[in-house]
Amino acid sequence: MKILAIDPGSRCSGYAAVLLKKGKVHYLGSGVLKFEKKDFLKRVPEIFEKTTNHFENFNYDILALETLINVKNVNSLAKLSQARGAQISALTRNRSVEVVEYSPNLVKSTVAGFGHADKISVQKSLELLFQEKFRFKTHDESDALAIAYCCAVSSKIDFQSNKGMLR
Repeated sequence: MKILAIDPGSRCSGYAAVLLKKGKVHYLGSGVLKFEKKDFLKRVPEIFEKTTNHFENFNYDILALETLINVKNVNSLAKLSQARGAQISALTRNRSVEVVEYSPNLVKSTVAGFGHADKISVQKSLELLFQEKFRFKTHDESDALAIAYCCAVSSKIDFQSNKGMLR
């Protein structure tokens, strides 16, 4: 079962893909999508198009995200919500995929063992879990891999079935 996780943003989004096979989580790849348009309302279609085009030929069974967090700036939350919606639409359009979300504290706790772990601790924990040295371009990329890992080991996934369907 392939899991694609995204850490949406209005200027930059991290993504990561993992394969869950026979109870083991395998790293497939990760990266960052950057959105250039200065005007936010012109950036939303750019987010949709770049996301659609980038993942057009990638097959996955589950799309995983973090839940939205409470932010102090309502305008930032509104922009993040719109960007997130554009990406979810792009990644689920014409596909039969499950969409799941996890709280940031659960993701950090699953990966680093502490729900309030900092970004560096999460990155080091990912290197230990995957036994691989990563050179993440941004924290968004490492966050996406953490979300993917959390999804792969989550109790929402039925490890006994062949496809790993959601419970």
